[in-house]
Amino acid sequence: MIDPIIKSSIKKGISYESYRNMISHLAEINSTTGHNKSEALINYTKLNDRRMKRWDKTIKISEKIQKKVTALNKKITWIIITESWCGDAAHVMPVLNKMAEFNNNISIKIVLRDENIELMDMFLTNGGRAIAKVIMVDDETGEILNTYGPRPSIANKLVNEYKNNHGKLTPEFKEELQIWYNKDKGQTIAEDVANILFDIEFTVYQ
Repeated sequence: MIDPIIKSSIKKGISYESYRNMISHLAEINSTTGHNKSEALINYTKLNDRRMKRWDKTIKISEKIQKKVTALNKKITWIIITESWCGDAAHVMPVLNKMAEFNNNISIKIVLRDENIELMDMFLTNGGRAIAKVIMVDDETGEILNTYGPRPSIANKLVNEYKNNHGKLTPEFKEELQIWYNKDKGQTIAEDVANILFDIEFTVYQ
């Protein structure tokens, strides 16, 4: 039986197109999602709107990964927890959307973290409310098949190593991380998620 919080999140979740329209509107009116409407977060929302516009136009999914995505013969929903100001989410979400376009079995439902704390707290990362977080749900059974996020595997490794060595992330490191995202062009995200989908499909037939 599907968890009521998961069920409610799917029901209230919006499409990627609706989310993009919302972010663009917020950028135009100098606002942001979430409870904190600080100037810094508003500026991040504007920056992320530009990032996502760029990625929406330029993301390329390899034929190899397309085959893994299209092989999924099981209806699933990706609940994506995010906020407009989140830098990692701005890189991750366009890739997820592009991948979902290759398989009608994948639906995307986007919810905001600060409005869905109960859901967020079910899927913490090292005890923190890190986003973007993707929850992969079996449409038929309501089972949580897997999760992904808050960032691609290589970026996670870079972040963890830096934290271990320096205690916290500095503005300089964050700039370096953005350079990594731009050079990677979403390929690590696509590979990470394609491998999860392959595992889901493989498990179905065991």
